[in-house]
Amino acid sequence: MPERSCFVRALLTVLLLTAGQGCLCPAVKPLPSGLACRGLFHPAPDALFLRDRTGLDTAGDRVVEQQIFDCALALIRDAEQLVVADLFLFQPFDGTGPAPHRPLCEELTAALIRRKREVPSLRAILITDPVNTVYGGRNAPHLCRLRNAGVEVVITDLTRLRDSNPLWSGLWHPLIRPWGNRADAGWMPNPFGAGRVTLRSWLALLNFKANHRKVVIADSGGELRALVTSANPHDSSSAHTNVGLLFSGPAAHDALACEAAVLAFSGGAAAPEFNSGGKPAVVESPAWVAVVTEDAVAEAAEELIGGAGCGDMLDLVMFYLADRRIVHALLAAARRGVTVRVLLDPNRDAFGRQKNGMPNRQTARELVRAGVQVRWAETRGEQMHAKLLLRRSVSDTADLLLGSANFTRRNLRGYNLETDAWLSGSPDAPAFAAATAFVETLWENRGGRRFSTGYDAFRDDSRLRVILARIQEATGLCTW
Repeated sequence: MPERSCFVRALLTVLLLTAGQGCLCPAVKPLPSGLACRGLFHPAPDALFLRDRTGLDTAGDRVVEQQIFDCALALIRDAEQLVVADLFLFQPFDGTGPAPHRPLCEELTAALIRRKREVPSLRAILITDPVNTVYGGRNAPHLCRLRNAGVEVVITDLTRLRDSNPLWSGLWHPLIRPWGNRADAGWMPNPFGAGRVTLRSWLALLNFKANHRKVVIADSGGELRALVTSANPHDSSSAHTNVGLLFSGPAAHDALACEAAVLAFSGGAAAPEFNSGGKPAVVESPAWVAVVTEDAVAEAAEELIGGAGCGDMLDLVMFYLADRRIVHALLAAARRGVTVRVLLDPNRDAFGRQKNGMPNRQTARELVRAGVQVRWAETRGEQMHAKLLLRRSVSDTADLLLGSANFTRRNLRGYNLETDAWLSGSPDAPAFAAATAFVETLWENRGGRRFSTGYDAFRDDSRLRVILARIQEATGLCTW
């Protein structure tokens, strides 16, 4: 009996160690080569700030103004050699939220197919997240159409990324992942639209990780141009407020190299290349731009906030704010005499479904108690989906960081794939003037529109929800 007892204890120890390794190792493993890129600053004399903006008019009706996907469609329309689009949510699901919705999925699909037919030699590549096939549980007709038209469709291999929810993923990898998935053969409701999916789709969804990038790169007039944005070509997201930055030159080549890395570990064909013909670099420019991805986005944000001094102004417009290091940096900046203003989504709407306000209401409580100015986006079914950090310095310089990354652990600490653009230079540069106008319009409700409301409108003083939000952020047991 003692021998049997020793054997059982040894077996349990081995099982626990194996399970622990399965949970912890994938959460800290190295990222594939080419990720966590911090590009050099390159001249950006033609950098263009873009925004989709939704507000309420004097009658309380929703008014939607859009620029971002008009720009993306124009990039595709003008391409002669290369188009690379890396887009997270790319599906026609329109939810149950307030109409109308712009059919962004179909517009982008049709534009890619049309341009590929017009220019058969064009190399057109779409990189997207498996969420758009519900992790293999649904066939996506628009993706099939793109493949049939000669567009290279690459579904990101998320297993190569770190696990942001290790308590679940440690079980999923050995027990569920080996079974694969079957399209259009399930009995569970589709979380993103019509039809049914397998239980395995839901179990894969619980890993809570993604290729969250939103980038479009294409050649035009003999040079490469890149659009880095927070916007998704997703019908139900078409009324969201979003931001983007369009730029060309060497920084666009850096963005292309970052996409080549995703292609390499996701089974894509040869890396995309574009020869701009050796155009001379611009040395004098009012602004310079760098591409940052994954962990490098966090580094850039912490540098911008940490480098702000007394008299400087920091404006943060963000869909999700919860990362503890960023929050501490904002609080420290306020203590140094930096004017810190934070405009947040109230986290109450998600495609017709009601949310519980986490994590923004809990973060806002902490900021306001420390004297930071906080306002809420006055949303009506749509979301304040922008991710923007603007610094204006008394030394007459400005910095702008924007793109796909929310300021949460999952987005900033190397779990999701993310791409941001960091613009630095003179506040008189057109992109900075447009970004400043965007922020001030939202903050002050300019132009006869209502975009934001005061902190008390969505105030939440529950200490229990603060604790819950902290636990969820630390463990990854959350969608943000």
